[in-house]
Amino acid sequence: MIDLTRLDPKLLSTEPYEWAFVGGLFEPQDAAALAASFPHDNFRTVRGYDGEKGYSYEARSLIGMGADAPSHVESLSPAWRRLADELLSPAYRAAVGRLVARELDSLLMDANVFHYGPGAWLGPHRDLRAKLLTHVFYFNETWNIEDGGCLTILRSLDVSSEVSRVAPIVGNSVVLVRLGKSWHAVSPVVKSCARSRRGMTVAFHSPGSVSTLWPPGDKTPLHQYELTAHEESANGMPGPLTRLRRRATYLIRATAKEKRWPTK
Repeated sequence: MIDLTRLDPKLLSTEPYEWAFVGGLFEPQDAAALAASFPHDNFRTVRGYDGEKGYSYEARSLIGMGADAPSHVESLSPAWRRLADELLSPAYRAAVGRLVARELDSLLMDANVFHYGPGAWLGPHRDLRAKLLTHVFYFNETWNIEDGGCLTILRSLDVSSEVSRVAPIVGNSVVLVRLGKSWHAVSPVVKSCARSRRGMTVAFHSPGSVSTLWPPGDKTPLHQYELTAHEESANGMPGPLTRLRRRATYLIRATAKEKRWPTK
């Protein structure tokens, strides 16, 4: 599944801080399976401003903070179950550690998947201090960079200080080391975009950290992520107009039947 040999320490850049672009992480058949079965269940809407960045997107837990098993595993495809298991493996943790020349054994890990639909974005930020390292994966089979949704590596809080841009194509990934100047962002997905931008973050946190995305005792209702009309069509599913017409036809027929068979 994950080609750990791709996590080569030679890829680590120091400009403008420690980060690495790592491509070709999956064999074609695995990439296709992961993209086709990207999760749509148990999401929550995340929107706000935390004092450093603004944000708007949909999030689902794949592996909880410090957990040893995937979240909501019953609804994951075989490909995603395998990916989650590999993320939990000592081999994956060791490979990421070698890439950044850091010991990760004592750190807590979590993984979350994200849909960035039309209008979603993540403003310039450096990550929380306890979030020491992040590996960002992407799962779109195709993507037009004109639609936004790209990870941007920045020199500063200013979005115009862009150093590099990464499209969310399956197999692409980025490793980010949290430093005082590790600015990055996700450019806004244009309103007319026909599909969601799909990604996953695997983060390593300081011991004792508590998830800010899924705080203990949180009872926020979860929901199914709504596909765009383009995605529904690509998956052979009826679009919103088709569903509306079907509903209207059902109501008309039901009303006509009631008129033919009045109750006494």
